[in-house]
Amino acid sequence: MLPMNGVQKVLVVDSGERSAGGAVSAQLAEMGLASVTAPLAAAEEVLELMPSPTAVVFQIPSSADFEERRVYLRLADRVRAAGIPVLIIGENDAAGGQSALLQSGLGAKILSQAAL
Repeated sequence: MLPMNGVQKVLVVDSGERSAGGAVSAQLAEMGLASVTAPLAAAEEVLELMPSPTAVVFQIPSSADFEERRVYLRLADRVRAAGIPVLIIGENDAAGGQSALLQSGLGAKILSQAAL
């Protein structure tokens, strides 16, 4: 992967099923953030290739059963323990609500990380 110097990179982890209307990557781009989207099954491999993302957004599908949710949350805990800001959102959050969550949640985390 080519380094993107000076650009804050966010990893989005989802189920792998994406709709154009709910694309988190598009909302992140509007915030001036580059993103890589990976399905949960490939997230750990992507994190190895992208060792220091600005943040990781976990978009948990509403159809996820208990075990799948637990896998998302365990990975989120490991990422958080590595000092990387984490934001967990639902797949069915309204587009405007999801955008507000991203802006407030990521904005505060990224700004506090940059201050360190």
